Amino acid sequence: MTVHFVGAGPGAADLITVRGRDLLARCGVCLYPGSMTPPDLLAYCASGTALVDTANLSLEQIVDKLVEAHEAGHEVVRLTSGDPSLYSAVAEQMRRLDARNVPYDVVPGVPAFAASAAALKRELTVPEVGQSLVITRVQARSTKMPPKETLAAFAATEATLALHLAVNHVERVAEELAPHYGAGCPVAVVALATQPGETVVRGVLGELPKLVREAGMTRAATIFVGRVLAAANFPDSFLYSSARDRANQPESL
Repeated sequence: MTVHFVGAGPGAADLITVRGRDLLARCGVCLYPGSMTPPDLLAYCASGTALVDTANLSLEQIVDKLVEAHEAGHEVVRLTSGDPSLYSAVAEQMRRLDARNVPYDVVPGVPAFAASAAALKRELTVPEVGQSLVITRVQARSTKMPPKETLAAFAATEATLALHLAVNHVERVAEELAPHYGAGCPVAVVALATQPGETVVRGVLGELPKLVREAGMTRAATIFVGRVLAAANFPDSFLYSSARDRANQPESL
């Protein structure tokens, strides 16, 4: 049988993919992060599915559960919050499954930054304003960041930033980014995107700590910094331009 790493999406149960939902419906065992998985999502599982909360399990214990379920002949779903390609810790799980010759596949999910952008009703790539998005996080008690991946280094590009795990470090974020973006650069913070209690604040970089504190945001938040957040008078993209020769050019921006 196969282990399926499935992106659960940002929180709302109906934002899981159809493929992910169908795998939940037929799996014999489902491992899920208890602190981040809504009960409505687990309701897609059949009544006899063994549900394993991994919140208090070590990496080795999680892998042992995956292997045991596979060897018992079950289809196994390992849910991850958001999308497995971002901050999901699936790389180390895959490495161990490879070592034990256990097959697996990956089902993508809606990442938190995309759900947050939807809540803001903003495109993060706006013509001639911003065409790049840097997804990163803040170093705290978590795994060390590579030495060259600093906020200052990313800010020097003035690209749009999407910051994870940073809501409790907004003073440091504002201090490190202000020299590059300016205190008046637009910012937005979305907490609990698509979930009950979703909260959105908008403002400027110099007010970021105050905005977050007054909103009571302490977890599951994405911070955006960049001029695309307030862009208005920008040119239309070339994609749908009347001047474009559609007969001889493939679709491109």
